Amino acid sequence: MAPHANGSSNTSTMDGASSQSSNQDLFTVSSPNVIYTDDEIRSKYNYRTTAVTQSANGNFVATPKETVYDFKVERKIPKTGMMLVGWGGNNGTTVTAGIIANRRGLSWATREGTREHNYYGSVVMGSTMKLGTNAKTGDDVNIPFHKALPMVHPNDLVIGGWDISGFNLSDAMDRAGVLEPTLKQQIKKEMSEIVPLPGLYYPDFIAANQEDRADNLIPGSKACNEHVEKIRQDIREFKAKNELDKVIVLWTANTERFAELIDGVNDTADNLLKAIENGHEEVAPSTIFAVACILENAPFINGSPQNTFVPGCIELAEKHNSFIGGDDFKSGQTKMKSALVDFLISAGIKLTAISSYNHLGNNDGKNLSS
Repeated sequence: MAPHANGSSNTSTMDGASSQSSNQDLFTVSSPNVIYTDDEIRSKYNYRTTAVTQSANGNFVATPKETVYDFKVERKIPKTGMMLVGWGGNNGTTVTAGIIANRRGLSWATREGTREHNYYGSVVMGSTMKLGTNAKTGDDVNIPFHKALPMVHPNDLVIGGWDISGFNLSDAMDRAGVLEPTLKQQIKKEMSEIVPLPGLYYPDFIAANQEDRADNLIPGSKACNEHVEKIRQDIREFKAKNELDKVIVLWTANTERFAELIDGVNDTADNLLKAIENGHEEVAPSTIFAVACILENAPFINGSPQNTFVPGCIELAEKHNSFIGGDDFKSGQTKMKSALVDFLISAGIKLTAISSYNHLGNNDGKNLSS
C-alpha cells in the first residue's frame, strides 16, 4: 500500500487523507437484472428459501418461497466520517493509530524484525472473493473484496467520537498497552492533539470500577431529551465541520448490562421516546446514541453484546428508514469461540459449556469482571 499524506488533527477529529485509489469499476456485470447509470448500480436479487409447516399428523410440508430484492449502490464514493463511542478505549485508539500508520506509510521495529503498515485482518481491505471462472481456461478469477463495489478506503475516513475519559488519544493509547513503543513514538504527536467529545455515563449500566475513568461527561446520569439532542448536535457539527457526505456511528464502548424489556417503556417507538423524555432508568446510553442516530439518519453499529436495540428502538428505525445493526464486534476471543463452536457442532459434537478468561487484562476484562 502506498504511503499517504498526513491528515491534520484537532481536538475531536482526525481528518481523512485521500487514498489516491481509483474509483473505476474493476468489472461489470452483463445481466438483465443489473443496470448501470452514471450515478448508480441497480440490481435485482431473487432470495429463495423454504417455509416449513407441520400438519396435524406430525408430517412436515416444505414450501419454496422467493422474495425479489432491489439493491441500489451509489457509484460515487462519499466523503465519510466515522464517529466512535468509546474512542479512547482499546479498539478506538488502535484503529485510529492503525489508520494513521497506513496513511503515513510507517514502519517500526519489533523484537521479530521490522513491521510495515498494512490492513491485515480487515475483511474489506485484506481479503479476496471469487468473481467466477475464466471463460477460456476454467480457472477461478478472484478479486480484492474492496473492488467488488465502490467502497470507502479506510485511509479516507474522517474520525471523531466520544469518550467518558478525557485522556487525549496518545495517553489513551499508552493506557491501552496494545501497540509497539516504536510505532507509538512516531504517531504520538498526532494522537496527543485528539481529545474525544464528552460522553454519556449512566453508572447503573456499566461496572462500578469504571467510575475512576469518567471525567469527560455530558451532564446528567439518566436518559433525557437533552442527551439525545446533544448527540444529534455533535453529529451535525462533525458533519458540517468536515464537509462530509455521510457519518457512521459505531459503539465500541464498554459492554452494558441488559436493559429490562418493559411494556409501556421500550416496547414501541412512541413509548421509548416518552421514556427518554421522562428519564426512565431502563434506557441505556447506547440506546440514547442509537435514537439520536436514527433521528439524524446516521447509520448506527452496535459493537457490544447488549440489547441496545430494544423493540421500540427497532420500530423507530423502521419508521425513519434508518439503518441500525450489530450486537457484538466479535473481534477477539468471541470470534474464536464462534468458529470453534461451528466446527464442533458440524462434527456432531455436543457443546455443553465454554470457560475462558481475559488474558489481555485490559479494560474490557476489568468491566466484565465486576
